[in-house]
Amino acid sequence: MTAMKTTIAALAVSAATALAAQAQESWTLRFNHVLGPNEPFHKGFLAWADRVAERTGGRLKIDVYHSSQLGVEEDIIEQIRQGANVGQNTDAARLGNYVPGIAVVNGPYMVANKEEAFALADSPTMQGWIEELAEDHGIRVVCFDWVQGQRHFFTNRPVRAPEDLDGLRIRTPPAPIWQESIRALGATPVAMNFGDIYTGLQSRAVDGAELVYTNITAANLNEVLSHANETGHILLVNFQIVSEEWFDGLPEDVQAALTEECRAAGQETSAVIADALEAAKAELVRRGMTIVEDVDLEAFRKAGEKAYEVLGLTEARAKVLADMGR
Repeated sequence: MTAMKTTIAALAVSAATALAAQAQESWTLRFNHVLGPNEPFHKGFLAWADRVAERTGGRLKIDVYHSSQLGVEEDIIEQIRQGANVGQNTDAARLGNYVPGIAVVNGPYMVANKEEAFALADSPTMQGWIEELAEDHGIRVVCFDWVQGQRHFFTNRPVRAPEDLDGLRIRTPPAPIWQESIRALGATPVAMNFGDIYTGLQSRAVDGAELVYTNITAANLNEVLSHANETGHILLVNFQIVSEEWFDGLPEDVQAALTEECRAAGQETSAVIADALEAAKAELVRRGMTIVEDVDLEAFRKAGEKAYEVLGLTEARAKVLADMGR
């Protein structure tokens, strides 16, 4: 009996030790984004990190790195695919390099407002693509409720119709849907990292960029650009991604904290950005930028259809719109 009691006691101690070790287990996510520290998204990512740390009792820590401090976006995505404990703020255009259909979210005039962007989470077609990213490419989409606002063409001359972009080299991220969208709308796309835009404009490697208002104020791009042309050609929906292998190694409660707080912080940040865009526009007017509002949006919408046709995404687009009741 004494030996049995000793064995039982030892097992109890062992179990308690294992539970204590599990309770103390912790994880760190190094999260990278290309935007500067003054951008609303950076503050939103910090809020996400704080909430996750609080909800998990400090078991999951998110360290946020702005201005591509961990490296360029494409390199980080490859690290994610290899299982590294890194995350990245990205877009459907880049994810379309792995699952082509998902790129439609980044196409011309695809999503009209942030409410439609949030509703994408209920699309069976979108969910299928997200699972394909995880299962076949090792990329786990944590959430995509981060809406950066409508993108416009920023140039040094007025643009009111697609033909006004003829001959202009416009900076774009290096992804097919993005480049074909800008080409369809009338300009010549030039792939360039976000951090190189200012010097690219100074050296005349590009003639303009397509961005949101807050990008312009945060990076002082009004110093090298004079006109904001309100085409609103893309409502940029951002995706927060991590490694599927790393995510799968988290306990379910930690996974839930990561994803649920991502959605909450994203939707709150999207609302903040909606207000910030108007403030940024007013600031640019104060700085002397000309706002071109009399844009032929119908002509731009019609021109944008070609991007879906060229990339063979017309059917994929129709499926998502049908899911959304459009």
